[in-house]
Amino acid sequence: MKIKSHLLITVLCSVSFLTAKAQIDTVSFPKERTEIKAIVHSPGNSALGKDIIMVGAKGDISFTQEELKGARAQEKLVFKSVTPVAGSEFIRIYNANTAIVNWLAAVELQVDGHDVSLKVRRIEVYIKKDGKWNRVAGQGTEVDQTLFPNPH
Repeated sequence: MKIKSHLLITVLCSVSFLTAKAQIDTVSFPKERTEIKAIVHSPGNSALGKDIIMVGAKGDISFTQEELKGARAQEKLVFKSVTPVAGSEFIRIYNANTAIVNWLAAVELQVDGHDVSLKVRRIEVYIKKDGKWNRVAGQGTEVDQTLFPNPH
């Protein structure tokens, strides 16, 4: 029984190590990684695809660019700037045609005529189709700077 327990613990630790190792892969697919980072850092990030699922700040879901614009207009929301915080990106590339990106943005916007500055943690999914990256999903969560101060 003791040997079986030891063996089970060894196997579980090995699986945990392999899983953790996959989470810190920052070198595979360097070309695609560079392309995605450039898209994230481009002003106005024009890679928004036609087939999207975007989740707004209040949980609203948009399936097209038009719905996304409509939701922003309804909330009286105007983005002045969305600036990636350098070094905050976590980029995962799968099979050279799918990317999942988590990054921190410094956001300046107006809500119902009032200026607002905040930090938002974004998660985005990109699919490469016909040689071009398309953002097909995204969601942002406001970061409470009092609980999670930004080290960058």
